[in-house]
Amino acid sequence: MDIASFLHRHFIKFRQHGMYVIGRWPVLLHDGLMIALSWYLAYWLRFNLGVVPSVFLDEASVLLPIIIFVHLTTSIVLGVPRGAWRFTSLYDLTKVLQSVVFGVAITAALIFFYDRMSAVPRSVFLIQTLLLIGFLLGPRILLRLWHDRELHYESTGDTEKVLVVGAGAAGEMLIRDLLKSPKRYKPVALVDDDPGKQGQQLHGVRVVGGCNTIPLLAGKMDIKRILLAMPSANAEQMRVTVSWCKKSQIPFLTLPKVQDIIDGTATIRDLREVDLDDLLGRKPVTLDWNSIRAGLQGKKVIVTGGGGSIGSELCRQLVRLNPEKIILIDQGEFNLYSISRELSEYGDGLDVQALLADICDESAIRHIFLEQEPDVVFHAAAYKHVPLLQHQIRETVRNNVVGTRVVAEASIMSGCDIFVLISTDKAVNPTSLMGASKRMAEIVCQALDQESGTQFVTVRFGNVLGSAGSVVPLFRKQIEDGGPVTVTHPDMTRYFMTMTEACQLILQASVAGNRQAIYVLNMGHPVRISDLAEQMIRLAGFRIGKDIRIDFTGLRPGEKLEEELFHDLESLSPTVFEKLLLAEKREVDKVRVLEGCQKLVTACDEYDDDLIRNIVESLVPEYRDEARIRD
Repeated sequence: MDIASFLHRHFIKFRQHGMYVIGRWPVLLHDGLMIALSWYLAYWLRFNLGVVPSVFLDEASVLLPIIIFVHLTTSIVLGVPRGAWRFTSLYDLTKVLQSVVFGVAITAALIFFYDRMSAVPRSVFLIQTLLLIGFLLGPRILLRLWHDRELHYESTGDTEKVLVVGAGAAGEMLIRDLLKSPKRYKPVALVDDDPGKQGQQLHGVRVVGGCNTIPLLAGKMDIKRILLAMPSANAEQMRVTVSWCKKSQIPFLTLPKVQDIIDGTATIRDLREVDLDDLLGRKPVTLDWNSIRAGLQGKKVIVTGGGGSIGSELCRQLVRLNPEKIILIDQGEFNLYSISRELSEYGDGLDVQALLADICDESAIRHIFLEQEPDVVFHAAAYKHVPLLQHQIRETVRNNVVGTRVVAEASIMSGCDIFVLISTDKAVNPTSLMGASKRMAEIVCQALDQESGTQFVTVRFGNVLGSAGSVVPLFRKQIEDGGPVTVTHPDMTRYFMTMTEACQLILQASVAGNRQAIYVLNMGHPVRISDLAEQMIRLAGFRIGKDIRIDFTGLRPGEKLEEELFHDLESLSPTVFEKLLLAEKREVDKVRVLEGCQKLVTACDEYDDDLIRNIVESLVPEYRDEARIRD
């Protein structure tokens, strides 16, 4: 190994923003030298910078290895060598002070018990403490100042002047990162609604006012971009701030929410556009990741519908839990290819297998399950577009009911431990074929659970922001096309949650441990669809009614004004997880349900829509087809 390689490996650990960071071994070497220097220098000062008597000097030399060993051990225990000098903070300085004080106290005690300090003046320990603090802290602070010398720079022609909103911890870290980074953004001012922060400076950037001054400052200071550093802001605060940004007619970006900044830092790389979820506002999900990891780590997991919006996000969450293998089943070739490639890159050697298959193909599904022998199955494959499915009863029932039965029976046959059905709020008192088919899927799982070794769990939730077929992508496309945005009814409401939140709660439900359980995700308060449309129009920078109008088109077949999360006979009880509720299951007749499923297979093969409808209405008596009733 040549000298350059040795230095790079041991002295230079990584490079950040063009600056090298010293490794741990050089830090220990430096600190050891400082300990020895402070020990001898303390004697020299004790004897007034004169000659140290040989009896004391000899004793000092004998004790030196003990002094170095104790101090370095104390330093390592307190984590001092792990602190990066380049980013020395008050926390690091505190750790240095603690290590010095504890080190001196321990060495003094050892020497006292050794020879009652017969040749060690007491004042040496006090002098060494002061010297060692200076010797250890000085180089660290100087290196921090040396690297921070480039914090302030002159703007170039390519530099954009930016206004930072938020003068808290996130704002301070963002300002610091902006000043260190390549000269793309130049922070020229801060705003914050906290009167106590106005007039202060962060790294030389002044807090000039509240958020209501954004439009004025944008023109006065020639601001090119606004950066929101408000990771802990609630939905109302975000809506107000965004409204001021819109009035300034300046592009703006935001840092993620506080629960999304996992490492606790705020950098330019984290900046993104303000999302709809920022304005709707949901409390962060609290999960028991230990129990989830214990239930899924090292397991073989099958995800049906793995190429869909829910299935693919579920797979992204599963990668974090180190399963033995993820098997994706989907009949959409491109989506399956895309997510399998993404998982292979994220998984760092994780075994990912993508299989093209139709869940209604009983031979194929049985072959896959017997070959793979999964431990856990997440059944996310389903048709879900209400108006489209309303007039295609055969395809709806065949995929959502018969397909569920095929996958569920294959799970039992292969000895699967847990089967999780992804259901919907539309299965409660359904008025659509899609909702009725999902309720039948729930009933099939309950029936099969009664005499099997596989534990069946159903997770029921409402609309997922941004999922395929939801109103959000539709509204976004209509806004991009210049409108109008079409809403079926001004009073229509729906429950919404984010894709990540839904999938994480599915994982939590999978390890909750209740047989035949129907878990209902606490979706919070329902959102008016017309309010959602208005928020999206404003977020895109348009005026409602002037730039883009909203048209009300009337309810479509199978749609309800309000969705429900549970039936009247399904009393809810809380679980230990805040957003996960347990619905008391309704009893089902296993024989009748499975016989009905077999009749459905025959009816689907014969394209007998009337028989299919009769079986659905028989097994789901609460199903109300409003269109047929009106006819």
